[in-house]
Amino acid sequence: MYRGVRCRERVPLKPTASNLKRAEQHRAAILHAISAGTFDYAATFPESKRAQELAAAEAAPADLVSVGDFLDKWLDRQKQQLKASSYEGYRKIVVGQLDPWFGKMKLSELKRKHVRDKLTEYEAGNKTLANIQSVLRAALTEAVDDELLEANPLAGYTYRRAEAPKEGDDIDPFDRVEQSAILAALEGQGRNLVQFAFWTGLRTSELVALDWTDIDFTRGVVRVSRALTQRATAPEGTKTNAGRREVKLLQAALEALQAQKAHTYLAGEEVFQNPQTLARWAGDQPIRKTMWQYALKRAGVRYRYPYQTRHTYASMMLSSGEHPMWVARQMGHRDWSMIIRRYGRWMPDADSQAGSRAEEVYGIKKGAAKVSEAP
Repeated sequence: MYRGVRCRERVPLKPTASNLKRAEQHRAAILHAISAGTFDYAATFPESKRAQELAAAEAAPADLVSVGDFLDKWLDRQKQQLKASSYEGYRKIVVGQLDPWFGKMKLSELKRKHVRDKLTEYEAGNKTLANIQSVLRAALTEAVDDELLEANPLAGYTYRRAEAPKEGDDIDPFDRVEQSAILAALEGQGRNLVQFAFWTGLRTSELVALDWTDIDFTRGVVRVSRALTQRATAPEGTKTNAGRREVKLLQAALEALQAQKAHTYLAGEEVFQNPQTLARWAGDQPIRKTMWQYALKRAGVRYRYPYQTRHTYASMMLSSGEHPMWVARQMGHRDWSMIIRRYGRWMPDADSQAGSRAEEVYGIKKGAAKVSEAP
């Protein structure tokens, strides 16, 4: 893959074992050069028709550059800057929407009207539409920086359509009975992982990225600094600075870790493993397919995604009266606005002792003053 295009080139070698090995090494060197930004197509394959097409495109004046060619090159540069999951999201939008819509159009001809018309026809919610516009806006900003455009047609503009109010949200926590049934349906590493998830509120991507060096038994906390998403090949930094945090190890979470020690502690690397491979979980999907679906079916619990363990933690903490700001910090939110907005229904609003704490500290003591009675 070069600049978003699958390229095939022939080499004048007979298909012997040694030549196949040479070809494999040659391809590996090419892929390394592409990732490093040093690949010269024409020098590597001087007789290639593809190399001639690429050279012509690079030499073309700005007003002849197509949107598709520009986006392919822009996307190639993003691969060096973005996390694997973010890059994959960008790539899907470029390949799935932007290239088919505008790929053959000249970059200098692309106007806001063209974008608005396509988005008006496209059946999707505002969140998806915003993601598409965000990717295109970022690419066009770079086109302005490269002096290929005088102005970004999407600067200061966002297309939105009216949407019906949502009937509900995706927050669907497990109650105490359901939690017990799920844990009873699991054993070993699977049970330890799920129990730890219920009582820490970590995202699935954060759970699978945990190493034993992240666990501080002395202080009773787990340090969260990395996440392993489905598209990444190794743990990456958290999505936000607030995501880097210390989470208190409540008793149930601590018990899960103590039980997990028998499986992975001596190796000193990942905390939780896929029991089938004895290696770090590769993300949310393997957990769902090999362990989670089976456990919920066996427990007789209505199916929800593993991410609901995080919502379960939030609902338990808030319904028990824990301070929303503390819960926000435990979950990796910058402030408690998200907690209030998403989990407000679980916050007690009918506390029979409400106001009593203030009375104890600031109220007038009994007998300290008497109210005068009228004669």
